[in-house]
Amino acid sequence: MDKQYSYEGKNVLVVGMAKSGISAAKLLLKLNANVSLYDRKTKGELKNNDVEALLEKGAGNMLGADTMKAEEWADCMVLSPGVPYKLDFIQKAIENGKEVISEIELGYRTSKATIVGIGGTNGKTTTTALTGEIFKNAGKTTYVLGNIGVPITEYSLQTRENDVIVAEIAALQLESIKDFRPKAFALLNITEDHQDRFGTMEYYTKCKMRAFENQTGEDYAILNLDDPITLSQIHNVKKSRVVLFSRKQELDEGVFVRDGIIVTRLNGVEKEVCNIDEIRIPGNHNLENALAATALATCMGITPNVIAYTLRTFPGVEHRIEFVKEVNKVKFINDSKGTNPDSTIKAIETMKDPTILILGGYDKHNSFDDMFAHFTDKIVGIVVLGATKDKILEAAKRAGYRNVQVADTFERAVQMAYKSASPGGTVLLSPACASWDMFENFEQRGEVFKQIVNLL
Repeated sequence: MDKQYSYEGKNVLVVGMAKSGISAAKLLLKLNANVSLYDRKTKGELKNNDVEALLEKGAGNMLGADTMKAEEWADCMVLSPGVPYKLDFIQKAIENGKEVISEIELGYRTSKATIVGIGGTNGKTTTTALTGEIFKNAGKTTYVLGNIGVPITEYSLQTRENDVIVAEIAALQLESIKDFRPKAFALLNITEDHQDRFGTMEYYTKCKMRAFENQTGEDYAILNLDDPITLSQIHNVKKSRVVLFSRKQELDEGVFVRDGIIVTRLNGVEKEVCNIDEIRIPGNHNLENALAATALATCMGITPNVIAYTLRTFPGVEHRIEFVKEVNKVKFINDSKGTNPDSTIKAIETMKDPTILILGGYDKHNSFDDMFAHFTDKIVGIVVLGATKDKILEAAKRAGYRNVQVADTFERAVQMAYKSASPGGTVLLSPACASWDMFENFEQRGEVFKQIVNLL
């Protein structure tokens, strides 16, 4: 390993047996660590073939075990993103001198690639995929990893000098980094989300800003001038070079829009990229995503013609304002990635036809009042379901919004929305909530939505 970390012979407890934990455990076994698996669920409750395979390869089984036993055994803990850093047994381990790190920290330590990161409450997945395509089109060996669906540890050992990892990085992952240092990192925005995990906006924001804490003057911090909370955090970027992007105003240095054209201005050199009308993915939020990707690519030396080609051809990502099908002149849009109110607002703003909106899911303790304040006249009805349905109904009542239906199942919600939509209209799934009350993740929710639509 290039960064001089060794896990050989160390007792490493991998906490959380979702994708990140499984990838981390596989990697640690290759590094000859003594690996044990921990999760609140037992092996029988998990019913996971990947977990079974790890146990067969020699990983220890502490699944469902007493946390004190696990904490005493471990020299080091590697946390999956879903595991809160402030759990008592983790804090006890830290007090006793044990190292506790995130899966992305382990991936960083074991990788030889340059890391380009993308963070923010909304837009991360689209911007990560778009940035990855820019680097690929520039001829770089590029791995698109992180919170986008494939853990960094899955490929970190395969990377070589001059390779690039383009990684979606969430606050959940940054909470427990130590040395993680991206060469360039874009923070798209900060809005209320994951309050069930972080408790306050202050702590949530602090965790997001950790992306910059190990950067040096050779690294880049890409920040959104148009997002007030992100802008308020500039003073917390201590060492790296700050590069701003804006769709609303021209900048002395950075990436901006002038007369409908994306312009880069760095080190006194100004270059035009392309007209904003040429960007294939729609909406002002996607223009911001395009500006962030342009800033990242420009800072890393990629030419405007490669960036422009990618912006013109990139089709977007699955489950984010994704056209599914038209049934009897009713269009169906899958925005299952809309897992918080601000993300749903951005989807609403792209709707051009009368729209029935499907809302509801797992409760992350977010407020829905601002979402209703942003409703356009295109939102002609909503169908509500899931664990948050009562909170959404209360917010609708406060906003004076009356065209509301309540569904008891997801399939029924889709059918009710279809029945309510008029020819030439749209049914939009953008729940403003996580999916965990009914589905394993937002991807499964989106797939089920598409299956139901295709059977209509």
